[in-house]
Amino acid sequence: MHTYFLNPDEPSDGTTEQASRKEGSATLLVSPPQAKAGFDTTRMAYLLRSHEVRYFAVHQWADTPGRMLAPILRRDLEQAGTWRAVVQASAAVRSDFRLDVDQLALLQDFTTRPSHIRLTLSAQLVDLKGQQVIGARRFDAIEAATSDAPYGGVEAANRALSKLLDQVVAWIDACVRASASRTP
Repeated sequence: MHTYFLNPDEPSDGTTEQASRKEGSATLLVSPPQAKAGFDTTRMAYLLRSHEVRYFAVHQWADTPGRMLAPILRRDLEQAGTWRAVVQASAAVRSDFRLDVDQLALLQDFTTRPSHIRLTLSAQLVDLKGQQVIGARRFDAIEAATSDAPYGGVEAANRALSKLLDQVVAWIDACVRASASRTP
């Protein structure tokens, strides 16, 4: 059995350095990501034809994509500098905002050549004080595989995850700024 991790590289564009100069005042609670049906498994999914998900026989993820995504998402949100603290849902901490992630799906698509990774999720940002949704969006990242083999898909999945997380972090920051400008 071959076992793989989702672990995109640390930001190399100075994001961490810039974040240390910013200081947010709000706390963000991050709910555990919820997978789409068929994707809450360590089995690596792939597609040979539309509407039929298959799984590699001897290749797997070290954990479910949702559980591997959670700490990486928290790390990237912390490094953004928008928040005083980013906490997981199990923490008994009063929070200002909550991020819910669902419909997470990760698969290698062989319906085109070269194959590609498709990573999708839906996110919802909730203002807990105002008890309202301040943003909801679906995110998609597609990345060509370096080879039509499971490991080529793993490399593409990590690149796709890095791009997708950049989009999610920027979107959350924009939602919070827009919400603050509407608040009297």
